[in-house]
Amino acid sequence: MDRPRTAILIPAFREGATIGPVVRAARNHADVIVVDDASPDETGKRAAEAGAIVVRNEANLGYDGSLNRAFEKALELGFDFAITMDADGEHDPSLIAGFKSLLTEDRVPLVLGVRPRKQRFAEIVMGLYIRLRFGVRDILCGMKGYDLKLAVENHGFDHTNSIGTELAINSIRRGATFRQLGVSGTRRQDAPRFDRRLRANMRIFAALGQIIVQDVKSLFCATAARKREA
Repeated sequence: MDRPRTAILIPAFREGATIGPVVRAARNHADVIVVDDASPDETGKRAAEAGAIVVRNEANLGYDGSLNRAFEKALELGFDFAITMDADGEHDPSLIAGFKSLLTEDRVPLVLGVRPRKQRFAEIVMGLYIRLRFGVRDILCGMKGYDLKLAVENHGFDHTNSIGTELAINSIRRGATFRQLGVSGTRRQDAPRFDRRLRANMRIFAALGQIIVQDVKSLFCATAARKREA
């Protein structure tokens, strides 16, 4: 029987200075797919030189759009598992081994990273709701591990601009078990590439609103079903 194959998925925008070392370190653990989000610098070239499979967006698609393409590529190439991580070094590539072990050996379908600190006010608010609702301590951590069957069941990674949360949340709603691992790395000194502070907070609140709306709909549906059965 063939051993399960794992891909490291990295969305990248203007990360030419850091993507090479990140890819080289990640390749010690698994194959790497980098989605270059129409970067004006040499992000894609540096990733390819480091040994990554590179997919380039002709237009800027943002974080979720880039990860959509990464998941599509992983499924197209026949990978069984995927681990997402950032391109800037904030996720220590040595952590991949723990994620990979849980996915491929322990057969945990969903592995969620937990950062030592939240970066924005909106993250704290969203984090409180998600922890109470689902028991997840850091849904916005970009380092996550997935059995790719979850992406197939969800018909893709993201449909709602969820800042990387949709697949995990929907999988938990469908009954997927999960484990959580602490995530560390080198905190970047400049602004995040995909979102500035104000826009990022607005997007987080929008994503939280979508989750709450879905929870309310599910509650109403469950209540209506119980009434019909009564």
